[in-house]
Amino acid sequence: MSKVLGTFVQKAQGLKNASSKFTSSVAEGNRILPSRNKDADFQLRIDAGHYDSTSKGLNVVLQVNSQAKSPALRDWARKNETHAKLATATFDTAAVDKDAEFQRVLEALPMPALAPTRHQLFRFPSSPLHDIYFIARAAAMPPIYRFQCTKANTAFGFDPYTYTSGRWLRDDHYERSSRYIAFDFGALCDRVLQLCPDAISIDSCKKLEGGFNRVFVFTMNNSRQLVARLPFVLAGPARLVTSSEVATIRYLQLKTKIPIPQIIDWNDDAKSPENTIGSEYIIMEHASGVQLSQVWDDMTGNQRVRCISAIFQKMKGATDLRFPSYGSIYLQDGLVHPFARQPLNEDFCIGPHCGSRYWPLKTRQRLNYGPWDNLDSFCEGLIDAGLANLSGSARDLDRKPSYYGSVDQHTAVLNSALPVLKQMSSNSCIVQSASPLLFHPDLHKRNIFVSEEDPTIITGIIDWQGASIEPAFWYSDDLPDFATPTDSDEDLYYKAYKASSQYYTPALSMPKSMDENLFRPFHYSYRTWKDGAIALHHEMVETARNWKGLNFEGQCLYSIPTSDSLLEYERAYRLFVAAQNLRYDLSNLLNSASDGWVPTENWEVTQTAHKEIFDGMLQAVLSNQNPEDDEPVQDEETLRSIWPFDLP
Repeated sequence: MSKVLGTFVQKAQGLKNASSKFTSSVAEGNRILPSRNKDADFQLRIDAGHYDSTSKGLNVVLQVNSQAKSPALRDWARKNETHAKLATATFDTAAVDKDAEFQRVLEALPMPALAPTRHQLFRFPSSPLHDIYFIARAAAMPPIYRFQCTKANTAFGFDPYTYTSGRWLRDDHYERSSRYIAFDFGALCDRVLQLCPDAISIDSCKKLEGGFNRVFVFTMNNSRQLVARLPFVLAGPARLVTSSEVATIRYLQLKTKIPIPQIIDWNDDAKSPENTIGSEYIIMEHASGVQLSQVWDDMTGNQRVRCISAIFQKMKGATDLRFPSYGSIYLQDGLVHPFARQPLNEDFCIGPHCGSRYWPLKTRQRLNYGPWDNLDSFCEGLIDAGLANLSGSARDLDRKPSYYGSVDQHTAVLNSALPVLKQMSSNSCIVQSASPLLFHPDLHKRNIFVSEEDPTIITGIIDWQGASIEPAFWYSDDLPDFATPTDSDEDLYYKAYKASSQYYTPALSMPKSMDENLFRPFHYSYRTWKDGAIALHHEMVETARNWKGLNFEGQCLYSIPTSDSLLEYERAYRLFVAAQNLRYDLSNLLNSASDGWVPTENWEVTQTAHKEIFDGMLQAVLSNQNPEDDEPVQDEETLRSIWPFDLP
């Protein structure tokens, strides 16, 4: 049968404009190719299956023609039937290069029909330390032979569902349970194999975990690598996060020369009957080269400077794009309702912002998630996001420090801040710094790939999850880790970053050169539920005090505290500052992230050190019999209230 299938592929490749026949409009069950008068010559045909309007995938079916002359095909047809499915594949109708997609489908279709028998594909090792695990091309086999999920779960020596990379010193159970993904790992392995027609098994799989997604790096027996990315529930709104990431990547691939790995398959509907994996996912090619984080320490100073310049040469393509509004990018005929989108072109649109700040997990508020036509409406979205998040934080007010404030206080500060933000938005400096800009949300060394031979050549930029169109000044606080000075010598790389950004991405760099106090109220406006009401209140008070110095016109609409409330305000702010300093110092001492994350292997040691540090600080507070009047922490209750991590 292999010869017949090979001949069919060759003949199909010779058909003129064949790729143009694979469209969303072709009816399910209709013939795609070849035409009926060529049935005897081709012996096989491709019919249309179901079209998924969300993923833009057209399922296609390889079937045996009634006029087939091959004994192998005629024998297969006798055992089955003429309309039985010899093989299936999915044609991505949204692919930019239709001919390349047609070629991929042609290569994929014959493979299931040629799948080896089960005993050729399985090899169960006696020891996972010495033997390689193989996963069979299960999808091509009868159901009774499918490589069941239970085997796939243990084949690579890790738990694919549970977060295992670290623990949290605060709300550990919540943080880890928020990153649990219930899905069918065996089905994911099946799908990866289906997408690799030249491979017959998976040699290895590596599990990687970030803050918002889980990644599986599959290596096939032919050395090809595919990457599957599954989002955590806290990454943002269901379906929108995945569909926006796919659309953003495709838009950038269409409009820029930024090297982003190709998306091979994706599904944003975890509940769809057609999604056997049971989770949203994106499967893409592995980036070529090596992560910059792996080679940075071995690079010379000259190489690092040239690499930084090369990064911004690539990113220039994104900052040169122009957009009519703020929000996230989606496919034009995707899941975003027409009233909630603005067209970019016939294929793409701007729709709701998929950032998690606009989508609290639990809220009774009406959400304002965009898109927004102007900066005033963008500010309304920020304030509404702050109000919506309050309902989720109100449940544990008893755990908050005194400066945090009541729900009423948060509401009052947020409502008072909105007219001031709109006042500020009319300032010419703010307007010039607020052009809608799309940029990478996490441009650090781990997300940048470079050539193994020459690390100054950028070969890939990955992880565009959450990338959205923001006011240019929104990125003014971001500083990539390759530009962060750690000692006096490395100030050179910050200067290289600054110069490269100014030259290649001026829209991004201009706000960074301005007074940061112009933008701080915007950055704090939506997050009082996290920082406490005092944080935004302080920013607004300082803005009101420096109104003229910041070159704003008229009278600031935010009220400066009167003498009666000034003392209480200053006391609350000192405690807030003490809490931030404590979190920073404690994270450094424990070698943890600011949210308390530590690697799993350091968990027990870190817990012990954490308790010892608290006991020592508590003893210092209790032994201070005559604290200064402006000392923010004077007793055990206050210390416990601002302690950033859980205490035994």
